[in-house]
Amino acid sequence: MTLSRIKTRYDAVIVGSGHNGLVAAAYLAKAGLSVLVLERNDCLGGATVSQQLFPDYDASLSRYAYLVSLLPPSIVDELGLKFETRQRRTASFTPYIDGCGTNRGLVISNVDENRSRESMREMTGSDTAWNRYKRLLALESAIARVAWPSLLQPLQSRESFRSRLKTADERAAWHAFVERPIGEVIEQLAEHDVLRGLLLTDAKIGVFTQPHDASLLQNRCFLYHVIGNETGEWRVPVGGMKSLVDALTNRGLELGVTFLTSTPATHVECGPVHHTVSYTVEGVQHTVDAVRVLVNAGPRTFARLLGESWNPIPTDEGSVVKMNMLLHRLPQVKAFGVTPEEAFSGSFHIDESYQQLQTSWQQASRSELPDPAPAEMYCHTLTDNSILSPELRLKGYHTLTLFGLDMPYRLFKDDNDARRTEVKQRYLAGLERICAESFADCLARDRSGKPCIEVKTPVDLEREVDLDQGNIFHNTLSWFFTDNPEVIGQWGVETHHPRIYRAGSSALRGGAVSGIPGRNAAMCVLAKKDRG
Repeated sequence: MTLSRIKTRYDAVIVGSGHNGLVAAAYLAKAGLSVLVLERNDCLGGATVSQQLFPDYDASLSRYAYLVSLLPPSIVDELGLKFETRQRRTASFTPYIDGCGTNRGLVISNVDENRSRESMREMTGSDTAWNRYKRLLALESAIARVAWPSLLQPLQSRESFRSRLKTADERAAWHAFVERPIGEVIEQLAEHDVLRGLLLTDAKIGVFTQPHDASLLQNRCFLYHVIGNETGEWRVPVGGMKSLVDALTNRGLELGVTFLTSTPATHVECGPVHHTVSYTVEGVQHTVDAVRVLVNAGPRTFARLLGESWNPIPTDEGSVVKMNMLLHRLPQVKAFGVTPEEAFSGSFHIDESYQQLQTSWQQASRSELPDPAPAEMYCHTLTDNSILSPELRLKGYHTLTLFGLDMPYRLFKDDNDARRTEVKQRYLAGLERICAESFADCLARDRSGKPCIEVKTPVDLEREVDLDQGNIFHNTLSWFFTDNPEVIGQWGVETHHPRIYRAGSSALRGGAVSGIPGRNAAMCVLAKKDRG
């Protein structure tokens, strides 16, 4: 779109083209509003972008995001998106060494409950652990049935939710996941150190916390990982995250949305009838009037646009390292009786026992890089190889996506480059320990001989996709209800500025690849429009 075709005024200007901004744009345009989307980078998608990271290989990797659990099918249906996800055969694989010194692995299957039960019996010696694990899953299902449907509705109070708890499981789940630190129920229902660590992982990905954190940040993170679509299953986007971005962009274009890339917004001047949004193109400033402004960016960018101060709190700090890899073949694992396909297709846990996670949190709290460095990863291409060229598929190439835990922003802010290199070596060392052959030998290499590995630290995430302090959730995760009586009945996207909305992860009930805050922002706008 050339600037000569840009209107001087739009019903809505959306700052940021992450998937939430694209969702909001499509809903508003579908309702007949004129919509302009401003994106500072040279491509649409924000943190959900897919790119050819290694120029010598035709492989499109989801650079910052990975799996999908929280995207409601209703958004796909309401917008008529051409988007598909697939189930992973393996939910998770966790290597460990048994009492006899044999390398084994705990396998949780998505398709074969007997495989999961037998694997847990092998680890613990009886079915008691499996029965207690099933009890925890029942509690997760109970809280999901209450929380999940509410995410696409106006905010309710804590008391309103509590009054709706009818069954014993719902009340027990509320106590375990909302009122008490998540560490208590994990320690109660999981005795084995490896199983405890596996469960705790969902409470720590992306945030810096521990099982008995008094803030209960770990509980909120856990809930975001287990309530999606009332099942908590993490599914693989066919075609990678690019497929979601493309589906939303194409639908937006069909509905008349205007997109501008390489166009950072610089200021929003509030007005009584319309706001004026300033943006730059090749260093030249331009303005456009907007009846409404939706900001799909972090709190710091929001504050900068409105000329306000940004005052983060400790729990706003991000804690994740993302490492993308291309392999010319999958390595064998040491775990007895586990194939590479079974191990790598699910969430593959590295150095994530309960004790190891406690140690890594303590080390990072002392501003030390955890050693060993806990992480989880999965192989997208075992479930969906469409992100590879036909040639790479035939040759047996695969991608690996790794997310590191207990890697807070503070560890990287002073010497990012050196720390990036150091943490990469620790992840590779962990992979070497659990593979039955050299992991390094399985990595693809570019024409110069360099391994195909890309590492993104919290500082990189902040610089490249505007994730404040590297927080993949933008800021502190919120509950699915509110304790603030002033926002009961609101959508969680409203701000103190009339007709200016948060349309991204920093909205209440934002975070993760969900599209929920984007849809909620659109619903809020349309509800106010209908009321005049």
